[in-house]
Amino acid sequence: MSVNLYNTGVSGLLAAQQQLATTGHNIANVNTEGYNRQRAEQNSSVGLYSGGNFVGSGTYVQDITRIYNQFTYKEQLHNQSNLGNADTLHKDLDQLNEIMSFSGGAINNSIDKFYQTMNGIADNPSDLGLRSIALNQAEILASDFSSLNANIDQLEKSANGEIVQMAKKISEISVELAKINEQILNNQDLSVNGQPNDLLDKRDQLVGQLGEFTSVNTIVDSSGVMTVMIGSGATLVAGITPLSLTVNAGDPDPKATELRLMGPNSSVAINGSALGGSLAAKIEFRDQHLPQLSREIDRMAMAISQTLNQAQSQGLDINAQQGLNIFTDINSTALQAGRVLSPSTNAGSLAASVNITDISKVPTDEFEIRYDGSDYLMTNLNDGSVQNLGPPGSGTYATNPDYGFEFTELSGTPTLDDNYLIRPTENSASLMKVTLTDGKGIAASTSVGVAVSDNNVSDGKVSIVNVTDPVTARTFADTTNKGLLVDVYESSAGVFSYRVYDADPLSPPPTPPSVVGAIASGTFLSGNSALIDMPPSPATAAFQIEIAGQPKGQGTLAPEEFTIGDAFGLGNGSNAAFMALTQEQGVVNNGRETFSQSLAISTSDVGAKASSAELVSETAEALFTQAYNRNQEISGVNLDEEAANLMRFQQAYQASSRIISIANTIFDTLLQASR
Repeated sequence: MSVNLYNTGVSGLLAAQQQLATTGHNIANVNTEGYNRQRAEQNSSVGLYSGGNFVGSGTYVQDITRIYNQFTYKEQLHNQSNLGNADTLHKDLDQLNEIMSFSGGAINNSIDKFYQTMNGIADNPSDLGLRSIALNQAEILASDFSSLNANIDQLEKSANGEIVQMAKKISEISVELAKINEQILNNQDLSVNGQPNDLLDKRDQLVGQLGEFTSVNTIVDSSGVMTVMIGSGATLVAGITPLSLTVNAGDPDPKATELRLMGPNSSVAINGSALGGSLAAKIEFRDQHLPQLSREIDRMAMAISQTLNQAQSQGLDINAQQGLNIFTDINSTALQAGRVLSPSTNAGSLAASVNITDISKVPTDEFEIRYDGSDYLMTNLNDGSVQNLGPPGSGTYATNPDYGFEFTELSGTPTLDDNYLIRPTENSASLMKVTLTDGKGIAASTSVGVAVSDNNVSDGKVSIVNVTDPVTARTFADTTNKGLLVDVYESSAGVFSYRVYDADPLSPPPTPPSVVGAIASGTFLSGNSALIDMPPSPATAAFQIEIAGQPKGQGTLAPEEFTIGDAFGLGNGSNAAFMALTQEQGVVNNGRETFSQSLAISTSDVGAKASSAELVSETAEALFTQAYNRNQEISGVNLDEEAANLMRFQQAYQASSRIISIANTIFDTLLQASR
């Protein structure tokens, strides 16, 4: 009896020791990240049959289990990935919003100051000081665009650097997980109870760290070995075999880096945007938000350059010469070639470029042109729409619908499935420079002007438009030193006829409707207008005359008269005034937005994205906190509970010691009785 009692006491003592050790382990790891509370599972030993009864034989610790709830852990892991994604995107967009707010304000201020100087030149075109100030303001404007573009490029480089670091960290975690899998496999003995709880905690902690960078799914087999999958199911760890995540240069754009999963014998491309976590957020920021803003800024730089260059070319500078470009030509060789990116996989020899034809129609979309063996097929990568441009060999290809640009073959030929990435606005901000070096070159003066006869009585109007060669226009309009005479009359109800003659008071035009000796003549309907090329075909037009309104004189066939003549002069600031008016004209986005409106829309769009990302981040943080707390309620260490357990198991240990002491006393008594 004493022997059994002794064994019972020893079993209780050993069990209490393990309970105390487990409790102490929990307390020691209360602040250990990823630690799951452990519990010693204690059972009673099988009783011994004695004297017609089963007498208890003590206790034993069957297993030390890890308090782990798969559901709450998976919930925490899922929300951790969402938080990593939302928090990273919020920080990136917030930084972009700060840059855009500052740089956008600087650009808008530069636009205002430039146009203020142009208004000053319009009022005082002979002031050389104002002309120099205008060029200085143009330099500042170009510099502001270049600075904003450089900031965006720097954010892209920074994002690529962080993507490389994240991929490196994911690969390191993959190796560590494979090592732990191997240790677990080597330590696992399926014939006995017990599992390496601390290794399992370490493995889950690594999976949690992985969840910050990407969404994670795991499968544990019967041997306790975990298979880890990231994103949409790409295997990162296959048992004891780790795979690594590498970053390769993009093709055709090397800055659009690509991810690949590298195994022992092969590699596979992986869609980074579908990975989840902070890595997907970083790729989304680089591939969506940054390029969209960059294209909008490029388009605005292009619109400002083209609008002012075009207005400048319609006037005459202080030396009566056609105005030269103020800014870089938007169809310079470098800009045209930079709008077409050709992948290294193309087998053909085609070299191509993109020529801008109408800045108001140019979108911020990207396009892909693919040769299908017979035709060029152009796909809008934004909405997926496809249009057939036609077979190779035509040289220049217009788009339909008209996107404001042409695709031009320069040399060589394509082969089947060759494709080309088209970015119509590419590099416009970075290559925007002031090319006019002398303020005297600002074309403040118009070349020709319109004088209205004092005898006119209608609201009919004649304007000079689309001046392509102001020097020739001036010469042609003043061939006789008397200008051109335009008369317009109502030839029949709702029909107006016009005639253009050399103005000569000594040789007036014949009485309507005769057109004898007219340089040009024609008709137009009421409510419409007429555009007349000057000089008329077959000569190349240097400008156009536009007739609009209801030019109806008093009496039958009574003409309204307008004289067109040389308008150049040092005091003529009409073309500078025309240039100044472009500030309020709708130029961007099919003529719906002025420069300032386009800039404000881009700035507010980035701000709205940043604000939305902040709300999403706050929500994700709240959800993660809830999931973390739920998991900690189950698996975390509660010091109050552990302190109570410590006292309880200490008492059990003391009681078991007392049982052993009593058993010893009984045994000694029996020995003494037998002597």
